[in-house]
Amino acid sequence: MRIKWYGTASLLIEGGDTRILIDPYLKGFNPKLPQLPIEEAKTASAIFITHPHLDHFSDIATFTEAGIYPVYVSQNGIEHAAKHGVLTDAMLAIEPNMSFYVGDIHVRIFQSRHCVFDAATICSVLFSPRTYAHAKTAVRLLKQMRGYQIDDDIYAFEFSHGGKKIMVLGSAGMDENTEYPDGADLFVFPYQGRSKMHRHMESFLEEFQPKAVMIDHFDDAFPPLTRSVKIKYFVPTVKKHLPEARAIVPVEGEWYDV
Repeated sequence: MRIKWYGTASLLIEGGDTRILIDPYLKGFNPKLPQLPIEEAKTASAIFITHPHLDHFSDIATFTEAGIYPVYVSQNGIEHAAKHGVLTDAMLAIEPNMSFYVGDIHVRIFQSRHCVFDAATICSVLFSPRTYAHAKTAVRLLKQMRGYQIDDDIYAFEFSHGGKKIMVLGSAGMDENTEYPDGADLFVFPYQGRSKMHRHMESFLEEFQPKAVMIDHFDDAFPPLTRSVKIKYFVPTVKKHLPEARAIVPVEGEWYDV
């Protein structure tokens, strides 16, 4: 298996002759970031959505209109899409504990939780001159975010092929009633939402015990409400808790073997 990061939480996973696109997002709120290449995205056999938030799901029509489907998303996500005028014929509802194949790749779905923003993170936005310098954009973003509210439909995915397993979280939260599989060959962790993400990550490393860890979602996806996250403590934290594990800070658009 191998994996490619396209920025924010967008991933392309390949196993055998099958490719799966995860949380495709065009990053239209930050023109300084390269957009996800649609032509390459068309090589995917399906799309999986971890949760229907703005930066994971709002661009889905662009991808379905390009012929990339089915889209596996929560029932709540399908209802959101319909409210926004997106055709939902190519969307399939998923829920925790489902297990099935998409081509050569086996998929398992687990209940997850959204990262709870801490006070320092919230204050860094509320009291930043940058926020008020771009107040109109901030207000516009907040209004659009209201159109993508979520309940409990935040999922973690396990993708496996050829004896290799990739575990993907869409947000940095865990469900206390869910027993997650450990020992994945690669664990993808969203490095956004807390002021000290390396400390927040520690409990996930203990729970999942992966052989390698890759971060995503650490870019400035929709300023002024987001920031590029400092990642200097990521690798040392992985090595502290899992000395044998590989720690990957991905370069956008590059393949990584699992």
